[in-house]
Amino acid sequence: MAVDLHLHSNASDGTDPPGIVVQKAAAIHLTAIALTDHDTLSGIPEAQAVAADLPIELVPGVELSVDHDGVKIHMLAYFVEPEPGPLQERLEMLRVGRGVRNLEIVEKLNQLGYPITMDDVLRHAAGDAIGRPHIADALVEAGMVADRTEAFAELLGDGGRAYAERDRLTATEAIMRTTESGGVTSIAHPLTIDPGESTLRSIFEDLRDVGLAGIEAYYSQHPPHLRTQLAGVAADLGLVATGGSDCHGTGKPGLAIGTGRGDLVVPDSALEELRTRRP
Repeated sequence: MAVDLHLHSNASDGTDPPGIVVQKAAAIHLTAIALTDHDTLSGIPEAQAVAADLPIELVPGVELSVDHDGVKIHMLAYFVEPEPGPLQERLEMLRVGRGVRNLEIVEKLNQLGYPITMDDVLRHAAGDAIGRPHIADALVEAGMVADRTEAFAELLGDGGRAYAERDRLTATEAIMRTTESGGVTSIAHPLTIDPGESTLRSIFEDLRDVGLAGIEAYYSQHPPHLRTQLAGVAADLGLVATGGSDCHGTGKPGLAIGTGRGDLVVPDSALEELRTRRP
C-alpha cells in the first residue's frame, strides 16, 4: 500500500479545498496522506473531519521555509495539531512576515509596470497563508503572464526582478519547536537545495544531530534512480526515507495525488517509521 506525505490545499497555495484533497486520496486507495500547507495548519480540521468518514489516515502537517547557515531549505513537520504549541506560535509570526513581503513584491511589480493590487492577490487566496503563488495568479488573471511558471521564472522566483526575502526560522529552531510540539521533521525535495560550498550530506548530518527524522527521498520531480540513491543515503545516516507528490491541484500541472507524474510510490512503511520517531 502507498501513502502521500506532501500535499497542499487552498489553505495555502493549492487549488483544492482540504476535504477534496482527502476525498481524492481515498478514491485512489492511499492508506494515509499528510496535508502540509505552507506555514499554516488552518486546513487540518476540515481534512480531519472528512478523513474520519473515509478509510484513510490524515496526518496533520505543515511545510516550512527555513535557513541553515545561509542555505534555504523547505522542511516538512508532521504530527503537529492545530492547537497552541511552540511551533504553532511561530507560524503566526511567519504569516505576518509573508504579509510584509507580499506588499513589498506588489510594490516592486508596480514599479516594473505590472499594475496589480493586493486586492487582486487576495481574490486568489482561500486561506490565511498568502504568498507568491497567489501573486502569480493575479498576474495571470490580468493577462500579464501565461501561468505561474512564467511568473516565477521572470519575476517572483529567487533572483527574480520582483523577488523579496522574508522571515524564516532556522532549521534548528524548526526541528526543536516541532519536537516540542509532538512532531517530527523531514527535509522536503532535497535535490532542489543549493548547498553552496556545503554538501547535502553534511547538511543532512548537521540536522540529524539536532533531531531531524527524515529526508524526502521519494519525490515526484526526482528521477527514480535518484529516489533510490536518496533512500540509500537516508538509511546510511539513520534517517527515514519519506516521500510525497507535492501536489497543488492545478497550481502545479502534471502532479497527481499519490503518483506524482505517474511513477511515484511512497511505501506506507515511511509513515510507520516516522511514527516511531515521535517524541
